[in-house]
Amino acid sequence: MLKIEHLTKVYDNGVVALKDVSFEVPDGQFLVIIGLSGSGKSTLLRCINRLIEPTEGRIIWDGVDITEATDEELRQIRRRIGMIFQHFNLVKRSSVLTNVLSGRLGYTSPLWSIVNHFSREDRQKALEKLGRVGIADKASIRADQLSGGQQQRVGIARALMQEPELMLADEPVASLDPATSHSVMKYLERLNHEDGITIMCSLHFLSLARAYGDRIIALKDGRMEFDGDPDEIDDQRFRDIYGEDAVRVEIS
Repeated sequence: MLKIEHLTKVYDNGVVALKDVSFEVPDGQFLVIIGLSGSGKSTLLRCINRLIEPTEGRIIWDGVDITEATDEELRQIRRRIGMIFQHFNLVKRSSVLTNVLSGRLGYTSPLWSIVNHFSREDRQKALEKLGRVGIADKASIRADQLSGGQQQRVGIARALMQEPELMLADEPVASLDPATSHSVMKYLERLNHEDGITIMCSLHFLSLARAYGDRIIALKDGRMEFDGDPDEIDDQRFRDIYGEDAVRVEIS
């Protein structure tokens, strides 16, 4: 169980990104976070693994207060939390396999990782993860030779190298076309259903959120605007979340 308690984030420039946000995420849930750009979606996800430090509040996972964790405790916690980024966050000039192996850095001696030394077992595991996302045949080519959808699949495989129990996906399909978006979302859905990984995924489009989420949380100006079943978002709730002039855009 993940518990977010009265989470607030105020940046140094005075921008209030999150305002007293509280909710719980049961193990194994596929939770989608929606809202306009600047609503606090990315900040929320990055506070959970403390890529961004919260200003106030607590984040408790399996009884452990992440917000109070020491550097060494946080290193152990982050091993269990995968992260998928909007812009893939790959080393473009390195091979696909090397990018996937970087998901094992939390388990590898820093000295060995500097010289790109990974065990045969880790290399085999990396190939297996690439196979799960359908691109094992791309292992030896450079990451910048892949399409956007393929690069995001490398990002998923990299996160899987951590053997995560929780996966944070920060706008994972924002830069992809509709067909590729569904392809990437289906891989996340499969990890949720087959591996029991808890998924927290931020998305722009309500249609995608409805298609893949068990539950939706909506943020507006850093505050919780909605928390419930995807089918509960009717036209009025849509306008409450996105504004009176918003127009639904469906990704089919």
